[in-house]
Amino acid sequence: MPPLLSFESLVTVIVVVVVVVVVLIALIVLLRGIKVAKPDEAIIVTSRQRPLKPGEAHAQTGEPSLHETENAGQRVVFGSRVFVKPIVEAHFKLSLRSRQLNVQATAQTKDAITIKVNAVAVVKVGGSESMVRAAAQRFLNQQDQIETSTEEVLSGSVRSIVGQLTVTEIITNRQALQGQVLDAVRESLDVQGLQIDTLQIKEIDDDNGYIRDLGRAEAARVKQVAEVAESVARRTSEEARIEADQAVAEQQRKLDLRNAEIQKETDKARAEASASRPLAEAISQQEVIAQQEITAGKRVGLRKQELDAEIRAVADADAYSLEKKAQADAAAAVAAANAERDRRKAVAEAVEAEGLAERNRRRSAAEATEAEGIAEKNRRIAAAEALRAEGEAEANSIRVKGAAEAEATLAKAEALEERADDLLRQQIIAELPAIVRAASEPLAAIANMTVISSDGSGAEQVGGNVSSQLATSMQIVKDLVGIDIAEIVTGRITGEAAGRGFAAASSGRASIVTPPATDPTP
Repeated sequence: MPPLLSFESLVTVIVVVVVVVVVLIALIVLLRGIKVAKPDEAIIVTSRQRPLKPGEAHAQTGEPSLHETENAGQRVVFGSRVFVKPIVEAHFKLSLRSRQLNVQATAQTKDAITIKVNAVAVVKVGGSESMVRAAAQRFLNQQDQIETSTEEVLSGSVRSIVGQLTVTEIITNRQALQGQVLDAVRESLDVQGLQIDTLQIKEIDDDNGYIRDLGRAEAARVKQVAEVAESVARRTSEEARIEADQAVAEQQRKLDLRNAEIQKETDKARAEASASRPLAEAISQQEVIAQQEITAGKRVGLRKQELDAEIRAVADADAYSLEKKAQADAAAAVAAANAERDRRKAVAEAVEAEGLAERNRRRSAAEATEAEGIAEKNRRIAAAEALRAEGEAEANSIRVKGAAEAEATLAKAEALEERADDLLRQQIIAELPAIVRAASEPLAAIANMTVISSDGSGAEQVGGNVSSQLATSMQIVKDLVGIDIAEIVTGRITGEAAGRGFAAASSGRASIVTPPATDPTP
């Protein structure tokens, strides 16, 4: 069991505990007694009252006392810390914030017109200790009455000032109205510890439309001036716009002209470029045509030689064939005549032998028939001679006929040779469409042709080129073979050739006359 504390020790502990408790209470009281004022509020500290003698300086303000008795125990603190003594002092807070008021007042003006004035005011408690004390005396426990009280004061001042002015003065000089109202309420508000930061007249109106009618004439004049100014401005703007449009149109016209010139030059260059290729092709085609014309001339000459050769070959072949045929016929006729003669001779010899045999046979029969046998012999010999002569005459006739036919064939060949040019001309006439077609093929092969001409005769020049090419082809044929196609076309050469051919054919006909046969009968 622990030993018990002695009395002294117990007293010491109690004293320590009491001291600690007292210290804690003192700290709590001290902490609770420290007050801090916000920036928009003031703290008023009050204590016991004591009277001041007249002329004695105030303990807080240092100003001389105006009265024999004054609350010397009040302190006002703005935005700082203050210690309020417990039990002997008390503190109160008063808001210093601004308050916005809507002031509405209805009053008659100097010219007996009832108007309504709406204004906006900003009011607050003054920032000096005296104004705070004055406001605290009136509104400390009813701070929400500051707005109502101030609105009433301002409304009364506005009505009072409006009654001294006309409507025109009020409307035209609102600043003067505001100044007079502020001057009228400033003293009254200072007594209450309040001050007005600003006052603005928001609206002035009336129920009968007087103010509206008052401004109608001026509004009409202003509207008219505005309309005139607007019309002038619109006209000036329109004129400026028209001038700008004209300038733009002029520039556009210049641009269009320039573009047209550029387009014209471009089209011209494009046309020249487009025409140069057909022109080069045409020149190339002309060269080809020239070569073709030379080739055609050579072909015509070669064809002429071929025709000459063919005609001569045909004539020679016909003449040779006729001559061979005539010789063969003559040889056959001679052979036939000789054969007939030999046959007849053989017959005659056989007859003669038969006669001789008969004569010998009959010689023994009768001498009387000897003369008859000799006569028969002679007769038969004469017949054989006649037959031989007839064969020779027939052979001569066939030979003469063959010679005549050979001469006729030669004459026909000569006539054909003379008619070779005519035949060649006829052949050229037959080939003339092909020659014209060959001359026009290079132009027909051109797909597109652009004719550039300054006098409008480009198309005629194209036709002239074709005619010139045909004329050149005809001249080449004439130079090569000596034949004028133009004369052939007109028909003169054809008629002359037909006449010469008919004459040659007539002169070439030969009548073959067969000599009369010699009667072998004596």
